[in-house]
Amino acid sequence: MNDMSVVVVMREENPRTFDARAMLDELSATLALYTGDGAQSRFRIEDVQSSRSVFVVARTIDGHAIGCGALRRHSFGIAELKRIYRRPEWPGAGSVILRFLEGVAVSMGYRRVILETRQANSRAAAFYQRHGYETVEPFGEYISMEGVRCFGKALAPAPSG
Repeated sequence: MNDMSVVVVMREENPRTFDARAMLDELSATLALYTGDGAQSRFRIEDVQSSRSVFVVARTIDGHAIGCGALRRHSFGIAELKRIYRRPEWPGAGSVILRFLEGVAVSMGYRRVILETRQANSRAAAFYQRHGYETVEPFGEYISMEGVRCFGKALAPAPSG
């Protein structure tokens, strides 16, 4: 199945809703399988409920939650992507979530997005590289962490007019 064959409805949601929590919990369980750590301690809900941040849930046309993602402010021109996840039975939905968050970042005035994943999560690293992300030096709290890979991507400015 290619990315274009997936129909996904994206919308901003409160990360404390039942469906949002279910997506976050599934992601944490999946990460724990890869790395032994679900990374819950590096995600604070408050960070995606502040200005210039967002939490989104991906849904099927009939409303079933199939994934999530978040964007938080790193600096004035740089957003950090967090907690991007899609259920395994929905290939292509991760690309939709990522593109949607990139579009939101542009609309919020960000010029660049960055993210972190664990070295053990080679599937995530390959996913980001397929979408134009390049390896960058660890940033913020990840500078002193072992086993991390950080990526970044410049965003095209929003068309004027």
